[in-house]
Amino acid sequence: MERLQKIIAESGYTSRRKAEELIRTGHVKVNGVTVSELGTKVSVNDMIEIDGEILTKEEQKVYYLLYKPRGVVTTTSDDKHRKTVVDLIDTNIRIYPVGRLDYDTTGILLLTNDGIFANAMMHPKNKIDKRYIAKVNGFISKDQLLKLQQGVLIDGKMTAKSQVRIKRYDKKTNTSIVELVIHEGRNHQVKKMFETIGLTVLKLKREQISFLNLSGLKSGEYRMLNPKEIKKLYNEANL
Repeated sequence: MERLQKIIAESGYTSRRKAEELIRTGHVKVNGVTVSELGTKVSVNDMIEIDGEILTKEEQKVYYLLYKPRGVVTTTSDDKHRKTVVDLIDTNIRIYPVGRLDYDTTGILLLTNDGIFANAMMHPKNKIDKRYIAKVNGFISKDQLLKLQQGVLIDGKMTAKSQVRIKRYDKKTNTSIVELVIHEGRNHQVKKMFETIGLTVLKLKREQISFLNLSGLKSGEYRMLNPKEIKKLYNEANL
C-alpha cells in the first residue's frame, strides 16, 4: 500500500505537490469514489481516475549519476555512431541525460526516465548550482573575473551572476585553473563565457550538481542515486 499522491507522481502524471492539490480539490477517484484525504493509501490493484482519465502505471523511475568521460556524446543515440552516455549504463529501461556535457567535457551527469524531474533540474528558475573546473589559456585579471561574476552577454542574452575564483596560475604554461559555479545550462555556456573575456577553455570538468559530486567514481563509472538524494533533489527543484 502506498499513499495516493505518491502513486500519481510515480506514474509520471504530475509532481507530488500537484497530485496533492488534485486530491484536495476533488479531481481524483479511487475505484469510482472521489477521494480528498491526502493520507489515503491505495494498492496496485486499485483503479485511479483523474478527471475521468484512468491512471496508467508507468515503469519504475530510475536515477543514475555518471562520471562522463571525454569523447562520449551526451545523447541517447548518435548518427555518427559515436559512444553515448546511455551506452555506459547497463539497464533495460529507456533513460536520457538531464542536460548535457560537450563531447570533450568530463564530469558529473544525471540520467533518468523521470521527465518531470529532468525538466525541473534543468530549469533556471530553480537555481540548481553546477560547479565546473576549467583550464584556460592566459592570466585572468580582476576586471575579467568581475565580468564573469556579474554576467556576460552570450548569444544576445546576459548570463546570470556566477561564482568565480582563480585556483591557480601556471606561469610556465601561461594557463589558469578556474572554478565556476552557475545555475544556468545554456549551450556551450562555460566556454562562451570565457570567450567573451578573450580566453579559451582548454579543458573542462563538471565536478558537482547541487550537493552531488563524483566521490568514489572513476571516469566512465556510475551509480544509482539513493532515495534520500532523490528526495533532496526533488525538494531543491520545487517538486
